[in-house]
Amino acid sequence: MERRSALKNMGLAFGYAVATPTLLSLLQSCKDKPAYSEWSPSFLSKEQGYALAQTVDVILPKTDTPSATEVNVHVFIDAYLDEVMPLDQREFVIMKMNKFYDKVLADSGKESLLDLEAADIEPALQAYLRKRSDEEEEAHSEAIMNYMEAIMQGGEGSLDDDIARFSFANDLRDLATWAYKSSEYVGEEVLAYLPIPGEYIGCGDLETLTGGKAWSI
Repeated sequence: MERRSALKNMGLAFGYAVATPTLLSLLQSCKDKPAYSEWSPSFLSKEQGYALAQTVDVILPKTDTPSATEVNVHVFIDAYLDEVMPLDQREFVIMKMNKFYDKVLADSGKESLLDLEAADIEPALQAYLRKRSDEEEEAHSEAIMNYMEAIMQGGEGSLDDDIARFSFANDLRDLATWAYKSSEYVGEEVLAYLPIPGEYIGCGDLETLTGGKAWSI
């Protein structure tokens, strides 16, 4: 039971829940990187990086606020994989990523990740970000834990392709959203931002205090 609890607490994939100053500095240091069409990732291949950038922009497109790539969410994710994530988790993420994009390529009829467009990625995201039943989520979590246990014990785990794709899509959405909200622009210009707190109002209405915006910090 201790091993299974540890696996759950690992997050099983990105481990993004702890927003340390070091991790946030990775995001802030990405501000001046070039557009993703010219981007050379540090860890991912250029093809993987291009597909990832396209995908986070489908998840967080440009509206009245910047898109994910405009605040360099894709660069942050690549840096996180390269500089922070433990090797076993990193290999797990890449395995899931490959299965996800293999499906996108097969369904789109395209041969290279560099040929993908947002319209090619949207159907896969719709399929794998759909609401799952409690039973389905439990079965997916169990399969992932069994896979990770086998890997941690030095064996070769087996994971259903669709479960891997569900896991990748949901983890990517969560990480992209977290990174987006942690970016300098969104934190200071979109969310409610008060770096030097004033009076404490314990039971104030969010609409009255911030115009309905979530707090940045």
